[in-house]
Amino acid sequence: MNQATRIPRGEARRRILDAALNVIRAQGYSATSVDDLCKAAGVTKGAFFHHFASKEELGVAAAQHWSDMTGGLFAGADYHRHADPLDRVLGYIDFRRDILAGEVSEFTCLVGTMVQEIYDTHPDLRAACNRTIASHVATLVEDIRQAREMHAPDADWSAESLAWHTQAVLQGAFILAKAKGGAAIAADSVRHLRRYVEMLFAEAPAE
Repeated sequence: MNQATRIPRGEARRRILDAALNVIRAQGYSATSVDDLCKAAGVTKGAFFHHFASKEELGVAAAQHWSDMTGGLFAGADYHRHADPLDRVLGYIDFRRDILAGEVSEFTCLVGTMVQEIYDTHPDLRAACNRTIASHVATLVEDIRQAREMHAPDADWSAESLAWHTQAVLQGAFILAKAKGGAAIAADSVRHLRRYVEMLFAEAPAE
């Protein structure tokens, strides 16, 4: 690599992590090699192993990088502006539907992709994926709790359980999108999730 194309100090690690988000979602964790990541990032193997002792260590770091990247996306979304917490919850679901665009690998979840493959073979990576998913679930709980207090105070379910259920539906929708080769079935699943949540919060019929 000559002087003109040399990567600035400190940038190689970020480039490898950015490459991991794209390559692993497209190929899967097991099928992705260090060579694939280096090629996509435009770095040498020496640079890779300077920052990561192994592909698994890269995977753990990529899970956190994914959490940081997507956390900013969701934190800045318009649905947070709604005054009614139920509108914020429904707005979140609508937002998830609206970002189902492009190639399947462009909208599916990095940690969901990885954990399906490695949950029983790479415990540290599984734990990293769980932390990332759990941290996202935690961002939903307070809005759901407030919506439950306002609209369904006698409900027999918890805010935490509904927050986790939304993720179960979304991750399942991603699997179906991969099987079908497109976003349409995933979008339909998210619409059904919205209908389900609306029914949960519907006022009980008068006696």
